[in-house]
Parts: sequence; C-alpha cells; structure tokens
Amino acid sequence: MTNVINYHSDYQNPLIDPLNKGLGAFQQALPAAEIKAHNWNLLREDLSLPTAVLYEERMTHNLQWMQQFVTEYGVKLAPHGKTTMAPKLFARQLAGGAWGITLATAHQTRVARQHGVQRVIMANQLVGKQNMAIISDLLADPSFAFCCLVDSADGVDQLGAFFQARKQELHVLLELGPDGGRTGIRNPQQQEAVLAALARWPESLVLAGVEVYEGVLKEEADIRSFLQHAVACAKQLAKDGRFAARTAGTTSSAAQPVILTGAGSAWYDVVAEEFAKTDIGLPLDVVLRPGCYLTHDVGIYRAAQAQIQTRNPIARKMRTELLPALQLWAYVQSIPETGKAIIALGKRDAAFDAGLPLPAVHYRPGNPAPTATPAHWQLTGMMDQHAYLQITEGDDIKVGDMIGFDISHPCLTFDKWRQIAVLDPQHQVVDVIQTFF
Repeated sequence: MTNVINYHSDYQNPLIDPLNKGLGAFQQALPAAEIKAHNWNLLREDLSLPTAVLYEERMTHNLQWMQQFVTEYGVKLAPHGKTTMAPKLFARQLAGGAWGITLATAHQTRVARQHGVQRVIMANQLVGKQNMAIISDLLADPSFAFCCLVDSADGVDQLGAFFQARKQELHVLLELGPDGGRTGIRNPQQQEAVLAALARWPESLVLAGVEVYEGVLKEEADIRSFLQHAVACAKQLAKDGRFAARTAGTTSSAAQPVILTGAGSAWYDVVAEEFAKTDIGLPLDVVLRPGCYLTHDVGIYRAAQAQIQTRNPIARKMRTELLPALQLWAYVQSIPETGKAIIALGKRDAAFDAGLPLPAVHYRPGNPAPTATPAHWQLTGMMDQHAYLQITEGDDIKVGDMIGFDISHPCLTFDKWRQIAVLDPQHQVVDVIQTFF
C-alpha cells in the first residue's frame, strides 16, 4: 500500500515541480475514485502523523448552510479563498452556488485563475509593477472578471498609468475604512481625491462598486453605522453618475451590476441585513465574503457563530449550525513525568495565534473506535514540533496513542499543509486536497 505522506508548506509542491518524484501516487492529483481505491484509513495508521484532515460530511453541511443563508437574503457569496488556498475547495464552493471567489494578492488570483475560477474580487489594493503585470496577463482573457480596491489617489494614478499603457481596462472598488482600522478611505476629502484620480483615467479604470471590511470593528452598533455609511456612499455615487462607465469587460458594452461588498467570517449576518435592502437606482450585486465557514473552528469563529445564531432571525430559522470540519491528528510521543505528555505536534503544524489546539478525540491503534478525550486534557504550550499536554496520574494514555485536535483560526492552519486528506465518518480517505500558498 502506498503510504499517504503529508508534506508541509516548506516543501516543493509536486503539482508544480516535476522534479519532485516518488513521493506517493496521491500527489499527482488523483481523481477521488482512485484515491478511494487505495483504501487509506487514518485509524489504521495509513497516514503519516502529524496530519491535518477534513471531514467530508461536515464540509458539505457547511457549504449548504452558507449558501442557504445568502439565498434567504437574496445576496451573493464570494468566499475568501485565502483561508484554504485549495482550488478543489474553490470548485466545490462555486459548484454549490458561489458567485465568485475573493482573494487577497495577485499571486493568489493567478492560482485561482489557473484552476478555472472565472470571477475574482481581490479584496486588497493592487500595488507594484509585477503584481499589476500578473493581473494584466490574466485580463488578456476577456472571460475573466476581476476587480480590486482603491483608497488613494496615488494608487489610482499608478494603476491608471500601467493599464492605460497596456490598453486594458481594470475594474476597481472604492474601499471605505473606519478610523483606526486597516486600509480604506477615511473622510470626504480622501474620497474626492480618489474620485478625481479615477476621472483622470477614463480609458483604463472603471469604478465598479464600493467595498468595506467591517471585521476591524468590534461593536455591533459601530459596524452597523459603518455599513450604513457605505450604503449612503454607494447611493450618492450612483446619483452622481460615477458608475456610468461600468461595463462587462474590455470587449463588451453590456452593463453589469454595481458591486456592494463586505463581510468577513464574524459579522456576515449584520452585513447581509444592512446591505440586502439597498436600492441605489441601478442593478446591484450585494456580495458577502466570509472564508472560514467551510471548515469553521472551535475557537474564534465558533464564538462568533454563536452570536450569529442568537441575534440573526435567518440563522435561528435554519435550526442548524456550522460544524468544525478541520482537525489535526498527532501521536503521543513521550510521557516523561507525572501530569505531562508530549505530543508530536507544534507551531509548524497548527495555528496558535487564537488559542492552542484543543484535544477532542483519543484513539489507541487496534481499538474499535476513538473516544472523547477527558475534559482535563489540555495543551499548555507549543514549540516548533512539540506540544505539552496536561494529563493526570492514572489517565489511560500511552506512547503511540493518536489524538485528534480541534483548532481555532483555520486560515493559519491550512497554510502549513500542502496536502490534506478528506475523511468519511469511518476515517477512510475519500479525497486529498492540495493547497497553493
């Protein structure tokens, strides 16, 4: 049997490195049916641990849950792809009804386009010659729809000059930002300067809509006020004819809807409530951009989702919740003293910025099935490749046992893995996801 070996992100990706040979058949992007034929099973120790795994049924549930949620509000979904950087997952999200994919960099956009994504919101400024060149090359295909953000006259002028020289048209979204936040226009003077700069480049830049990221704010009242400001801005821009040049692309004069977009993974329900009712007098696509819903977690996003389930009537009506679909499995490798076990899992393997991984299931190879871990087991610290598990004298734990850990903040776990096995309820490998960080 070919052993599934999980390579971390510091290895060459075999999909783009033909010299990297002999590392296992699964690395050649095998179809799911062929992967199933290998009969790999996590509990049979067919995977090299530590390893990240995804649970198929939970991902499917989360995919359907979010699509139902946005459908109830009559808005569109462009999940943030930076969370997973996994084209197979992008494809599933798009097949499930997503309008497009959100990304953060030119590199990420190129990866998505190379794997068939046709519509991208780059929720970031496009700065720098080589980054602009990447997007310019992608825009040579008129079927590719792309827009990025602008929040400064300097940035607009740089984009305008570059794409005018290329005789191309770039669609941009006006980004608004709150004081003390991240990027984004802060006041009317800055906004007028950006609009004046856009007017200098009518042949190369098209104002496509308005964008916000509300996640830098913490209080619901502040977030609603900020979103209402964005709605008012979009209405005024429409009234002033600023979207008049919005077209479908470089080769078509057919008008496309204006875009009004926001929403990270914590406040997407509030964004839906504030944006869905917007009327600017022009066709409008309201686009939400949560990224972490597909795998969810047991930390920051579970806490955020609990608030959504409480405050949002649509979420309450759906009577189900998002489910954590990503786990990390590792061996107990040492029990050097009373009250402490050392786990072969570390900062190179799992996110730790929003809380340490939480032990969830315990399995001893050869036993019938995993069991829940005792409530008092918890990680107290992590190093690069080791984690400290607090236990109690007399606990049933041995070197060679396997422990499955839930995580907080999936974004910073995905980026540590090049391949992630997808498991069915019996822990059989039914697919392997490749990431491209």
